[in-house]
Amino acid sequence: LLTGLCLGAGGVLLSWLGNPANSGICVSCFLENTAGALGLHGDIRMQYIRPELIGFVLGAFALALGNRELRAVSSGTFLLRFFVGLVLMVGCAVFMGCPIKLLLRLGAGDLTALVGLAGLVAGVFIGLKFVEGGFSLGRGAPVPAGNACLVPGFMVALLLLLVLEPAFVAFSEKGSGAQRAPLLASLAIGLLLGGLAQRTRFCVTAGIARVFLWGPRELPGCPASIRMLAGLGMALLSVLLVSLMTGQFQLGVVGQPSSNESYGWAFLGMLAVGFGSILIRGCPFRQLVLAGSGDVDAGGAVLGMLVGAALVQSWDLAGNAAGTPFTGQMAVLVGLVFLFAVGLLFRARMPAPGARTEGSDS
Repeated sequence: LLTGLCLGAGGVLLSWLGNPANSGICVSCFLENTAGALGLHGDIRMQYIRPELIGFVLGAFALALGNRELRAVSSGTFLLRFFVGLVLMVGCAVFMGCPIKLLLRLGAGDLTALVGLAGLVAGVFIGLKFVEGGFSLGRGAPVPAGNACLVPGFMVALLLLLVLEPAFVAFSEKGSGAQRAPLLASLAIGLLLGGLAQRTRFCVTAGIARVFLWGPRELPGCPASIRMLAGLGMALLSVLLVSLMTGQFQLGVVGQPSSNESYGWAFLGMLAVGFGSILIRGCPFRQLVLAGSGDVDAGGAVLGMLVGAALVQSWDLAGNAAGTPFTGQMAVLVGLVFLFAVGLLFRARMPAPGARTEGSDS
């Protein structure tokens, strides 16, 4: 509940303080801005090292370290998760926002976000069906402890670049990259949310998954399911209330920030995000928190998301006010095909009913 409250209120407050409308917190947008600042794409309107991203990782790192939960682990699927992370950014770009931004748009009155929500739910459902069918990327095993510091170390380097502003780092003077809340406020909210999410395991797609996992067999674990769903509900409620208090609530379909009428592609974009998030066990925000907690595989997903964010801008894949470009449409379809292939190739083979298995007595 506390994490959802802070996430929703913090996202709206960051917009009020200067971040783009309905985009106070958006992992995909922040990664696109950061990639532009590092020279990974040439869109001069999307260049700024977002301190919120740094806060998410370092907040999780600090709390994991303080609670003695910082453990470097890997299942050996770093490269696979890299490519899934890339697909997640393509899906977010086509929808024009990550799952957290979806909540911010919806809570602020953007009814077009309902299409994205439907796609996200559908993607989570498909991903769970693959998991039920035996899909697994394996369990994480301990690796050298230094690996746990790689992504947090990268974020410390980004923070230094943000503060020192060397000549090779670009900062937008117009566009969404130039719309930014004060650095200290952004960093503080990021640190708070990163720490809370590390402690509570908050994840948008995991919360949605609870809806489908909540059945008779899961009744003993109902409290956990209720807490996760309640966290999402609290995030929406806090977005609504703080949007009303700050005058940012605008109910409707036409003229909403970061939206268009390309509803079918928005649905498919979020479907890819929901599907991919289930395969790698966490939404884009959750991947940042896991990477800060020592998960090397999540670090692969984060690196893939950063590269994907750069390609989204370089290859003109992102949705815009006019709709979804052809390149974006093809990219999300290719991404979905890739996710289905991953789901099939990494599915454990189930023995046929009555079949003799090695070591059995019959």
